[in-house]
Amino acid sequence: QVRVVQSGGGSVQAGGSLELSCSVSGTIGKPDYVKWYRQNPGRGRELIALITGGGHTNYADSVNDRFGLLRDNFGKVIRLAMYSLKAEDSGVYLCSAQVGSQEYWGQGTQVTIST
Repeated sequence: QVRVVQSGGGSVQAGGSLELSCSVSGTIGKPDYVKWYRQNPGRGRELIALITGGGHTNYADSVNDRFGLLRDNFGKVIRLAMYSLKAEDSGVYLCSAQVGSQEYWGQGTQVTIST
């Protein structure tokens, strides 16, 4: 059974940094994709970053050059490092692991950026 467990997050002032972690278990090998979404009332759910099983990364324009993905050697712990945070980065951050056509979700974590 595939499980996705998130940790990290919290509150920080604008300009600060935070790191989120996503731990995937129950897969044989690396997930095909691990994705990070951000959800807030004003913008809905937005895909902000992803990493493929081969290690390729892609970022939304809204976070490019400020956020980075780091992965352990087994490809099952993926960290989202967030820098130069802005008020509009606030929201619930969701991690998902895609294996074939199935997408498995973490529990979500709140990030609040204060000005």
